[in-house]
Amino acid sequence: MLEFIQLLKQRYQSVLAQLDLKSPLYFEYQQRIEQLLYAEAFLRKGVLIHDFPKCPLQVAVIGPTQAGKSSIVNVLLNDALAGVSPLAGYTVHAQGFCHGLTSDALDGLQHYFGRFQCLDAASLSRNRLDCYSVSHCSTQSALLPACVIWDTPDFDSIDAVDYREGVIRTLALADLIVLVVSKEKYADQSVWEVMQTLEAFGQPTLICLNKLAEGSETLVLDSLRQKWQQTRGDAMPKVVSLLFEKPQTVPVWPLSAETALLDLAKQLDQKKHSEQQQLFLNKYWRQWLEPVFAEHRAQNQWQGLIDQCLEEAGSIYRRDFLDHPHHYHTFQAALLNLLKLLEIPGIAKFLSKTRRMMTWPVRKLMSLGQSDFNAGPDQEISILNQIGDHVMIRLADKLLEKTETEPVNSGWWRETAILLRQKRGELSLTYQQAVVVYHQDFLQDIDAAAHRLYYKLEEQPLVLNSLRATRISTDAGGMFLAIQAGGIGVHDLVITPLMLTITSLLAESAIGGYMQRVEADLKQQQMQTVKTRLFQTVLREQLYQIPQHIQLPTRFNITEQQCLQAEQALKEKKHGLRIL
Repeated sequence: MLEFIQLLKQRYQSVLAQLDLKSPLYFEYQQRIEQLLYAEAFLRKGVLIHDFPKCPLQVAVIGPTQAGKSSIVNVLLNDALAGVSPLAGYTVHAQGFCHGLTSDALDGLQHYFGRFQCLDAASLSRNRLDCYSVSHCSTQSALLPACVIWDTPDFDSIDAVDYREGVIRTLALADLIVLVVSKEKYADQSVWEVMQTLEAFGQPTLICLNKLAEGSETLVLDSLRQKWQQTRGDAMPKVVSLLFEKPQTVPVWPLSAETALLDLAKQLDQKKHSEQQQLFLNKYWRQWLEPVFAEHRAQNQWQGLIDQCLEEAGSIYRRDFLDHPHHYHTFQAALLNLLKLLEIPGIAKFLSKTRRMMTWPVRKLMSLGQSDFNAGPDQEISILNQIGDHVMIRLADKLLEKTETEPVNSGWWRETAILLRQKRGELSLTYQQAVVVYHQDFLQDIDAAAHRLYYKLEEQPLVLNSLRATRISTDAGGMFLAIQAGGIGVHDLVITPLMLTITSLLAESAIGGYMQRVEADLKQQQMQTVKTRLFQTVLREQLYQIPQHIQLPTRFNITEQQCLQAEQALKEKKHGLRIL
C-alpha cells in the first residue's frame, strides 16, 4: 500500500507540473498531493510501530506562524533548547528533543523519515530543507513523560510550501498533538484545514491558547469551541490558556495544567493505528483515484471501439469472401486435393508423366518469361489486407470524434490518435505478414477437409469407384484434346470439366449431405481462424496496447490491476489495514 500511495503521489506531481496555473484542476491536485503526503507519512508510522514496537512516545507541537511554538517547547522541556525568534518563519526544520530517553530509543526514526537526513541542530541550513535534527535534553520536566517532543515549522506562511513535507512527516509521526494558537491566529483557515485532516489520525490533542489578553479568555474559548465543532466530529480537547505578560520572556505554564500531557499520554492506544489508517485512506480513496479511473474508462472505451471495428471486419470478410459467389475458393481447393486422392495407384504415375509432358509447352513458356511474369495476389489475401486498412481508417476517425466530443479526456484521445498515426505503418506490415503466414498454414486445414471426404468415400465403395472411373475418363479425354491442341492449355481442359463432374457426382451421391457439412465446417473454421489469428492475436492485441505505450507526464498510467491490488489491501482485514 505504501508503494502504491508513493506512486500515486509521484504521478500527481508529474501531472501537476504540466498543468497551467489557471487550470481548474491545479488547486485541486495540489490539495490531493498534500493529502497523499499525509497518507504516505501515516503509513510510514504504521511500519515504524510494527518494526519498532518500543519506539518512544512522540509529541508534536504544531501551529501557525508566530504562535509561540518554540517557546512552548522550551516551557515543556524546562530548558531553552528550541531556537526562538520574533521573526516569522524562523523554524523551517523539524527539531526533536529527547526527554528522559537514551540514544538507543531513537532506532527506527531515520527509517521513518526516509529521504530526510538527520543532522545536528547547528548544521541545519535554510538552503536545505530535506533534513531534521534530534537533540538530547539534560534536564527533567514534570510536564512531560519520557518522549521525543518536536518543534515544528509553521504551515501557513508563504514559504511553508517549501518545507511542507517535513511538517507533514512530523505531524503523522506524532502520538500526541499540542496545537499552539494565539488570539490572533486561532481562527485562521489554515489551522482548521490541518486539524480537519488530522482528525482521521485519531491523535489525542491538547490545545495551547497562547498570548491571551487578560479578560478575553471566555470569549476566545467560546469562539474556539465553535471552530472545533464546525471542523471536527470528536469531542473538544482540553485547552491550556497562557496569558500574555510583557515583562516575562517565556510563557508560564499554569499549575492546573501540570499533568495535562501526562494524562493525555494515558489515552494513547497504538493498536488502533491500523484502523485509523484504513479510515483515512477510505476517506479520500475515490477522490484520489478519480483521474486514474477516468483513464481506465477511456482505455475501456478504446478497447470497445477496437472490438466494434473488428466485428465489422469479420462481417466484411464473410460478405466479401466466404459468402461471395465468385471470390470464395477454399472448398474448391479441398476438392482439388480430393482429385489427387482419387487417382488409382497403379496408373497414377503414368497419368502424371503424361500430364507433365502434355503441359510442357505451357510450363516452358512461363519459365522463359518468368522475370516479367507477376501472378496476381490471392483473392483472400487481397481482401484481408483491405480489411486491415479499413480497421485503421475507422479507428482514426473514431479517435478524432472522441477528441471533439469528450473534452474532459480530449488530451488522452488526442495523444492516442497521434501514436496510432505514428505506428500505423508498423502495425500494417505486421498484419500483412501474419496474413501470408495464416494463408499458408490454412492449406493444412484444406487438405484435412479433402481427407475427411475421401475417408467418407471409402465407406461407399460404389461411389468411390465411380469417381475414380470419372477421374480416369476425364483425364483421358483431356489428354486427347491436348494432343489435338498441340499440348497447350491441358490444365484448363482437364480441371474444369473434371471439377464439374466430381462436384455433381458427390452432390448427388449418398454422401451429398456429408459434403455440405464438410464445406460448412471448413468455412466456419476459416472464419474462426481469421478472427483468432489475425483480428484478435495480431490487430486487437497490438491496438489494445497503443495507449499503454504513451508514457507522457500528463498521464497517470496506473493500471487497473495495480488499483485492484491496492483496494484489496484496504479490504483485506476487517479491523485494520495490512501494510504492504
